[in-house]
Amino acid sequence: MSEIALKPIRHPKPEWLKVKAPSNGDYHKIKDMLGALGLATVCQEARCPNIGECWGGGTATFMLLGEVCTRGCKFCAIKTGNPKGVVDNFEPEKVGYSIAQMKLNYVVITSVDRDDLPDQGADHFARTIKTIKTNNSKLIVEVLTPDFRGQRELIDIVTLAQPDVFAHNVETVERLQKKVRDPRAGYKQSLDVLTFVKEKDPTRYTKTSIMLGLGEEENEVIQTLKDLRNVGCDVVTFGQYLQPTSRHLKVEKFISPDEFLNWQKIAEQMGFLYVASGPLVRSSYRAGEFFMHGMIKKNRENI
Repeated sequence: MSEIALKPIRHPKPEWLKVKAPSNGDYHKIKDMLGALGLATVCQEARCPNIGECWGGGTATFMLLGEVCTRGCKFCAIKTGNPKGVVDNFEPEKVGYSIAQMKLNYVVITSVDRDDLPDQGADHFARTIKTIKTNNSKLIVEVLTPDFRGQRELIDIVTLAQPDVFAHNVETVERLQKKVRDPRAGYKQSLDVLTFVKEKDPTRYTKTSIMLGLGEEENEVIQTLKDLRNVGCDVVTFGQYLQPTSRHLKVEKFISPDEFLNWQKIAEQMGFLYVASGPLVRSSYRAGEFFMHGMIKKNRENI
């Protein structure tokens, strides 16, 4: 991969997509702590527009297994390359320590794709979940995983660690998969991940995310929602695709807040347990986390 630094795209955006630069003291404190521990967050690596809101409120999505992804999806700003099997074996403990310092009650754990590892990072996910829950059994853990190339024995490793929410993103409609995602990913493969988790443990909440603005048609989005409900997916989020650099896919359309609200209503009518839909919504979004936290806490009290 070229060493040339890529600058974010500076194309005009609608007013509803403009956010203030983060300035909260908690944001800078968390940034310094994570940097000192050598931990990555998807908030930084994917240039999430909500980083000020989430970090200012003491929330972050931790990204395991380094900052280099083995895949090259055409929408993603995370660096791509070959990590050559390098893994920080102390990362689960570092993540656990950071979470304790941030005083969270809901944490999201994700990772880059690691096709260079024999288990693609499944055991690392499981160790991290177990470490977090050992430190604080009341903490709710959501994982946002890669597809593990559809290998069910690897998905099973993560499922058996019992995250409270198992998320995996389909990203876009079926027709646009090859245009948007790495060739090793795929629509059916992603649906199979969500299918297996529900088959393995029907009580486990499953979640996915769809980007809008990539050229998808309305009927295609509706079909995607039907496919997700058919495999028992509980939660879906809709967000606006934003072009991170000149090398990434262009935005075909900026979706208005009213259109996002309409998609929320459609998905809710189809039976999704929770829907977060808005221009700045991402797969890990605080409003969704608050809802899931309340629901899971209630379920625990009823056990």
